[in-house]
Amino acid sequence: MIEQAYVQAVDQTTPTIQAIRARISQAVDATPGPALDRLKFWLQMPTDSMFMGMMDNDCQVRARRVGALLSPGAGGLYEPSDLSVPLTTESKWAAVSEAVKADRAVFINGSAGHVGGSESKFNNKHNTGFHVIVFLAVGQEPSARPYYLGFDPDVSATVESRAKWKPLVVGGTETAARKFDDAKSVQVLKAMVLGDSQDGFGPLVRKYYVDTDKAFPKIARG
Repeated sequence: MIEQAYVQAVDQTTPTIQAIRARISQAVDATPGPALDRLKFWLQMPTDSMFMGMMDNDCQVRARRVGALLSPGAGGLYEPSDLSVPLTTESKWAAVSEAVKADRAVFINGSAGHVGGSESKFNNKHNTGFHVIVFLAVGQEPSARPYYLGFDPDVSATVESRAKWKPLVVGGTETAARKFDDAKSVQVLKAMVLGDSQDGFGPLVRKYYVDTDKAFPKIARG
């Protein structure tokens, strides 16, 4: 699994955290309703607050439409060639970095156990299946260790994302969301993606420490 961490107030990325936050906020505000459709546009949601199951496995479709919405740069959403093929691995990641710096989101497809979160409902002991996330920026730790800033729509992905979700959407997701008005659905989205700090993000946006010298593991089909 790609090592992941949450954004800290001292972190600096290209594009900037503030620019990415503004881009997401504007896109959320512009996403049409009704409430359940708006939530489904952005989030891969659990069926209930106990995370017994997930409402869909449409990560590929969702990543493309969210990525396109978050790509104001010329050329739109960038889709690199197969990241599990060792040939020209370094140049592929150089192209990813160039794309995010040019305000293009990047479609990152990998095995569920590699690109997903540690608690994801899509993880399994055989590591079969795939997941898709969206990279939005590139950054570097003070130690010079590089990372990418990525959006993972999977609400089940981490302990933090699950904890954030539970008080926002109580009980069955579909039943609860159908009672939301537009303002409530936007509030839920911004809580999960943008969070409470102007210097960071919610639990669905994380730092990904990609080993750009190595190809992704091959995706095993279940």
